[in-house]
Amino acid sequence: MSVVPAEALPGSVLAVQETVREAAELGPRARLWPALGAVYRAQLSRARVARIPLLFVATFQSIGIMILMRGVVDGGGEAQAVVAGSSVLVVAFVALNLLAQYFGQLRAGGGLDHYATLPVPPAAVVLGAAGAYASFTVPGTVVTAVFGSVLFGLPLTHLWILVAVIPLAGAALAGLGAALGLLAPRPELATLLGQLGMSAALLLGVLPADRMPEAVRFARDLLPSTYGVEAFARTFGPHPDWAFVLGDLAVCAGVGVVSLAVATWAYRRAAVR
Repeated sequence: MSVVPAEALPGSVLAVQETVREAAELGPRARLWPALGAVYRAQLSRARVARIPLLFVATFQSIGIMILMRGVVDGGGEAQAVVAGSSVLVVAFVALNLLAQYFGQLRAGGGLDHYATLPVPPAAVVLGAAGAYASFTVPGTVVTAVFGSVLFGLPLTHLWILVAVIPLAGAALAGLGAALGLLAPRPELATLLGQLGMSAALLLGVLPADRMPEAVRFARDLLPSTYGVEAFARTFGPHPDWAFVLGDLAVCAGVGVVSLAVATWAYRRAAVR
């Protein structure tokens, strides 16, 4: 067998090799927004069948809690807190609990290796999955809010605030759920952490804050969903203070940015291991 030096190869062959090498080195990486849209559509299609039954469970759970609380709470600020907390609880069940389970199973089953081989930015994977799961909370949250308002005799005038509450609270809770699932060493622990987070949203978000001890109120202020609950509850009054509503929504938005950034970092960390 004889070895032919590269200089002896025809010029056309060398040109083809150089072109292939440059194409491999200079191949464009997918941009964030197109990649985000592709991941979002894929996750939405995948979760449509598997998650819709769980969405019904989340909605019925919140409605059942309001019916139970109806025998304890008559109206006023406590009723507003119960309705707002039960509505945001639907978001917490899906965006926090289910997303933590999903990323925990994805990490344990090697699904992150599949995404790592694609030219998709890590932020697109996290945001796409979070957006898809949060989208499933919209009908359940609206149904819960309308049912609770009718049950407690609250006005339906400002229910449009859910247009801001759902995505902002969903972003904060989805980022937290994704981070828990990606940082947990085992999927069972990710499931446990997600359920504990949802239980915290239930106990600290639905129960009126006035009846809580001071230490529990402090823990409530640390929960991202609290500010979505407060923003929604303030709109039930005859003359809502929109400055406080916007302030609560701004806190939700800030926490959402931070939690999604942490989830993106956790994805990079888990993908390289």
